[in-house]
Amino acid sequence: MRIHHVALRTRDIARLTAFYCEVLAFVISDRHAARSVWLRAGDAIVMIEQADSAEPEPAAGSMDMIAFCIDPRDRANFEARFAAAGVVVEARTAYTLYVRDPDGRRVGLSHYPET
Repeated sequence: MRIHHVALRTRDIARLTAFYCEVLAFVISDRHAARSVWLRAGDAIVMIEQADSAEPEPAAGSMDMIAFCIDPRDRANFEARFAAAGVVVEARTAYTLYVRDPDGRRVGLSHYPET
């Protein structure tokens, strides 16, 4: 079994897409009108979908997380991208950087185990 896709619901598709593309360097693989943008994440897809106004937003401070695998040689580059974009690295371990996306979801960039 493997992950097919992850759906991130948001009230601001443009803002969330900009974060994942401009800061995390994802590439758009498809657009579906004004309802969703699909990003390629290896063999999986990250779907950024329009949330309905009645949907709850991600819980503030939640420790639920989505982690993406990076090459350890790219870690410094991502730290520089975060700094340039004003994205706070809220935690670091020897193998993972933790940030929050614009909707407050916890996102990890990890190279554990060593790739």
